[in-house]
Amino acid sequence: MKLYCLSGHPTLPCNVLKFKSTTIMLDCGLDMTSTLNFLPLPLVQSPRLSNLPGWSLKDGNAFLDKELKECSGHVFVDSVPEFCLPETELIDLSTVDVILISNYHCMMALPYITEHTGFSGTVYATEPTVQIGRLLMEELVNFIERVPKAQSASLWKNKDIQREGLCLIQPIYRERRPCHVLWSCVENQIIQCSGSQSMIPRPAPGASLGSLLEMQILRPTSNLNRKLWVWHPAIHLLAYPPAEFSLVFQPMDQASLKNSDVLILTGLTQIPTANPDGMVGEFCSNLALTVRNGGNVLVPCYPSGVIYDLLECLYQYIDSAGLSNIPFYFISPVANSSLEFSQIFAEWLCHNKQTKVYLPEPPFPHAELIQTNKLKHYPSLHGDFSSDFRQPCVVFTGHPSLRFGDVVHFMELWGKSSLNTVIFTEPDFSYLEALAPYQPLAMKCIYCPIDTRLNFIQVSKLLKEVQPLHVVCPEQYTQPPPAQSHRMDLMIDCQPPAMSYRRAEVLALPFKRRYEKIEIMPELADALVPMEIKPGISLATVSAVLHTKDNKHILQPPPRPAQPTGGKKRKRAAEDIPDCKVLKPLLSGSIPVEQFVQTLEKHGFSDIKVEDTAKGHIVLLQEAETLIQIEEDSTHIICDNDEMLRVRLRDLVLKFLQKF
Repeated sequence: MKLYCLSGHPTLPCNVLKFKSTTIMLDCGLDMTSTLNFLPLPLVQSPRLSNLPGWSLKDGNAFLDKELKECSGHVFVDSVPEFCLPETELIDLSTVDVILISNYHCMMALPYITEHTGFSGTVYATEPTVQIGRLLMEELVNFIERVPKAQSASLWKNKDIQREGLCLIQPIYRERRPCHVLWSCVENQIIQCSGSQSMIPRPAPGASLGSLLEMQILRPTSNLNRKLWVWHPAIHLLAYPPAEFSLVFQPMDQASLKNSDVLILTGLTQIPTANPDGMVGEFCSNLALTVRNGGNVLVPCYPSGVIYDLLECLYQYIDSAGLSNIPFYFISPVANSSLEFSQIFAEWLCHNKQTKVYLPEPPFPHAELIQTNKLKHYPSLHGDFSSDFRQPCVVFTGHPSLRFGDVVHFMELWGKSSLNTVIFTEPDFSYLEALAPYQPLAMKCIYCPIDTRLNFIQVSKLLKEVQPLHVVCPEQYTQPPPAQSHRMDLMIDCQPPAMSYRRAEVLALPFKRRYEKIEIMPELADALVPMEIKPGISLATVSAVLHTKDNKHILQPPPRPAQPTGGKKRKRAAEDIPDCKVLKPLLSGSIPVEQFVQTLEKHGFSDIKVEDTAKGHIVLLQEAETLIQIEEDSTHIICDNDEMLRVRLRDLVLKFLQKF
């Protein structure tokens, strides 16, 4: 079994698992941190960004000044943002049979895989993952396409320029076709795995990939989409647990993870020293302080996920903090759909929120905020928002990278006033790098990363409870963070040491196949007559045809002989049918030597001598000049051309064995 690592981002993984003739892709994340190297895309022309000075090489050559701009000591590419795709040359992606998606953040590269690699397999994902993943794609496309760039920079990717000291992103690929067009193709290949309160043994018809494995999907744990994939290849177990947890979602059932042969860990917290509860409290206090002083609060965020938790906390906080008259705006092309979808996936939530649905009440309180006009949502800055907008206010909008979306307009609008505050809650992007093209900046910047993924303490506890034989994880998890090299507790510590991987590496997993799973047809199973050979163990003989295709093995009833036809051909047809051989009975059991010797004496044999050997016993009949070798898996009777004696002794041996 081999693991192909196509992504170097630990929380946006894309790994391919290959075992025999079956190939499975685990998640399909799109690394968007490369966008931090590009200039923002403003909704209206920004004189400040347009007048940034061009960057020149060390020798003074300024032929790149139209592509590269300098701002406060940082160099940015003046072009359409580009994304870092998973590796496409490490393995032939057209051979991938199945793609398993654990959450909507890890499916953003899906269109590139399904449309440009020859992929013809099936994608498995839960309904919330599919629906919210579609919303994120639509928002991303809308943000970029509504602000078209007149030029597309490419000279900066030259290797000679990189050697000159320009340490930007490595050459990457940008898909110019709209993602919403690609999505229509992807959607046809997705099987939505529905769920209930308990573990789902089979996500959908066809979830059993031959004899290689059978998938199980356990309860998701956060963001309406996290889930646990478990494979059962015969008696082996390979597990791919989810990463996020939250108080409002179902806890993960760890029983199916126990005694795994291989446990693949990805998507752990990016901010291991930040407590999510403490960050939420700090978020609320800084928000209240800003609006009380007459300032505005800008919250760069995704249209789903942490924003639900923030709105719920603000629902409980605004009255006590005296913020009842402060308007909250949620601006996104998919804002309305996101808020509605969050209320209809109650089966994925914890028990308390599920019971609200049957009262009936919405699971999340932002519905009440909307009804009371405390929270208003808009698709963009244009239209109704322009007439409803009043300050001071709180605005939730995207994109968290600050490179595209409505957030760019608010950064330009509010960045010059120290009364305003931008609060970063998404941990996916460095807030310092995100703010770099807006410097110098007067508005206050607060970093309150809310990351509900598993931290290293929780992982350590999990590993002690489930005790996998081997752990596989990104290289970043096997060493402390660079900024805190002394914190040995901020890494995975297990025995044996975890197997680490990095981008474009191939790992040979310690996973050996010892058995094959074989299905038996119902009509064949009905004909079996089990016989108990010892308490709790029964055996039955079977005559069948083994049908093998696509790693799937099925025992089928043997074909019946053709029925003879009438007339002269009847005799000839009957002669063509081969005679069925009578099956010899199978034997089981062991021969107790002492009782066997007593039986021989009762039947007239004397002068019997028994010798112990490494494999069993030898019974020597000296008078009859006969040797009987009794071993664990065989018995041999050796005599000199006396067939009658051999048969007689054979019958005595068979008395101690069972036939079936």
